Amino acid sequence: MLKKMELKTPIYIIEEEKLRRNLSLIRQIAERTGSEFILAFKAFALWKTFPVFREYIRSTTASSLSEAKLAFQEFGSKAHTFSPAYTDEEIDEIVACSSHLTFNSLSQYERYHQRASACSLGLRVNPEYSEVGTLLYNPCAPGTRFGVTADKLPEVLPEDIHGFHCHCHCESGADVFERTLQHIEEKFSPWFPQLRWMNFGGGHLVTRKDYDVELFVRTVQGFHERYPHLKVIFEPGSAFAWQTGPLVSHVVDIVEDKGIKTAILDVSFTCHMPDCLEMPYYPDVRGAQHIPEDTPYSTAPVYRLGGNSCLAGDFMASWQFDHELQVGDEVIFEDMIHYTTVKTNMFNGISHPAIGMLHVDGRLEILRQYDYEDYRNRMD
Repeated sequence: MLKKMELKTPIYIIEEEKLRRNLSLIRQIAERTGSEFILAFKAFALWKTFPVFREYIRSTTASSLSEAKLAFQEFGSKAHTFSPAYTDEEIDEIVACSSHLTFNSLSQYERYHQRASACSLGLRVNPEYSEVGTLLYNPCAPGTRFGVTADKLPEVLPEDIHGFHCHCHCESGADVFERTLQHIEEKFSPWFPQLRWMNFGGGHLVTRKDYDVELFVRTVQGFHERYPHLKVIFEPGSAFAWQTGPLVSHVVDIVEDKGIKTAILDVSFTCHMPDCLEMPYYPDVRGAQHIPEDTPYSTAPVYRLGGNSCLAGDFMASWQFDHELQVGDEVIFEDMIHYTTVKTNMFNGISHPAIGMLHVDGRLEILRQYDYEDYRNRMD
């Protein structure tokens, strides 16, 4: 359990106890369903935590050469790799680091399948159905660049296509998977006898407290009964790191304009929490309550939280605290481990927060700190 710490610099803290809790649950679900869960680096790639992950899972998924190399060199196993577009310059090295390689289109398959013959090859397919409401994250929206629709597949697949990859979820529940699976089977089951594996992608948030694990287990077991020859793979990212630690920031100034108070922090939404602006969604702030800006007047202190970049929109509103904020106070953003450290940037030359791991014994280990040289090297 993370207790109050006198931290002077911003820091992401991943809590080992919570991480192991998620990993244990995922391993149990994998065993009960006879499926394989693998870690998607696009959501979490803190390689210094891989020794913990290797106690529970065997493989990872990559979407680029760098991620494939991270899987092979740091996780110690070849990656299940998917990319929207492979290139002549990178394909051979990607293949060398991959056990499975999925093509986004038939044209990419034609161009590279012979050079990728050492891998188990797959095609990404598009069931033309997704319940993801935010278009930015909906891979099946009309006009999508992802996957092959059923009407474009040949009746007989090439002999070296071993699997289908289908990704159409985003932090979704088991009921969504159950409904989506019906569409996947309606569109693509005629080809299932020709396949060896089915990868249902990420977005299955099995570690969320209200996730219906039993429904998920029944759904996957039912699929196995209908297609016992198919190996089933899931590759969530968020589920592994869900609710495993906060981003700790500090108030550096308080400004006011037109009656609106802004607590300026030593972190940035655009640099360190980009999904908050992109999706957008409001993060949980410890000891504060998010309220709409037009909420009737309250005597409790209300603040916008402002980032420390020059982007005018680098703020989110509004949070009500039970006390007046002061310079130096900690402001703790909950659940900030997944899709954060992998998406941080150094806009304005603002450094990344440090990364720490709170071990089960209460010891805080600093895994990484950043300085001017990290910014300078990005400009080489």
